[in-house]
Amino acid sequence: MAALAVVSAVGLVVDDRVLVGAPIWAKPFKFSVSFVAYCLTLAWMLTLLTRGRRIGRWAGHVVVLTGLIEMVIITVQVVRGKRSHFNTATAFDSALWNAMGMTIVVLWAATLVIAALLLRTRITDRATALAVRGGLLIALAGAGLGFLMTLPSETPQAAGNVDAADTMGAHSVGVPDGGPSMPLTGWSTTGGDLRAPHFVGMHALQLLPLLLIALVLLAPRFARLRDAGVRLRLVRVAVGGYAALVALITWQALRGQPLIHPDGVTLAAAGAILAAAAYGTWRALRPTAPDHPSRTAPGHPSRTAAEQEPVA
Repeated sequence: MAALAVVSAVGLVVDDRVLVGAPIWAKPFKFSVSFVAYCLTLAWMLTLLTRGRRIGRWAGHVVVLTGLIEMVIITVQVVRGKRSHFNTATAFDSALWNAMGMTIVVLWAATLVIAALLLRTRITDRATALAVRGGLLIALAGAGLGFLMTLPSETPQAAGNVDAADTMGAHSVGVPDGGPSMPLTGWSTTGGDLRAPHFVGMHALQLLPLLLIALVLLAPRFARLRDAGVRLRLVRVAVGGYAALVALITWQALRGQPLIHPDGVTLAAAGAILAAAAYGTWRALRPTAPDHPSRTAPGHPSRTAAEQEPVA
């Protein structure tokens, strides 16, 4: 995938073809970079397994194989100058699109197996366990949102496409694919775009563990972060807030609303999520209470010397 990212980057420079409003090599470049992050993260998570390692290893092989098939199809279609996603113009295009659908289902199922193994694995640090499991489960939900894009072309998602008869599904909601879009991401600026929650959800896989790593690295400077209980509570807030964010932008996209042009209702919901996260962070930063507060409470009689001495 790293090698293909380099090849695709060269293609972006030397090949000026445009497909559905974007440089034709943009899709293989973004997908290969995403697969690099996805596979490296899963590889690290597999090292945490204490049981079921053989099953986890085979699930990892399945992720590699299906990801490779996916990228081969995307690249073949780029060379042909055709859409890889939603393209049913010819029997060959339909066969490739159906093959992509099957490989992604298998890849999702293999990731689900890895998630199930990690849910059963004993991870000593509770904050690490939550960051890994929460990231995986939100990523699975984000990946699952991709299936909404494959709805038949007669749905509102594909309405207005000039090639609607040759496509099945769309990225955009309420507007045709290929219209005005955000730079870099290519997400629609005139309608909803399901790629936004799909992207944000999937990258919980990296962002939540990276948050915990940042908390650990900052612990020597900030005394409160040295408390494992504080780190655990902060990760809880992050997991809850991240899940709420994915739900919000999914709802926004399904209403045909551009990510960068939210209406008042969306802004109000975002404000509520932000306020809840801020309050949760404030509460999480409080020091962890002692295990036996009654023994250290002011005015509580201390144990006698005899009580403190171990029994011979």
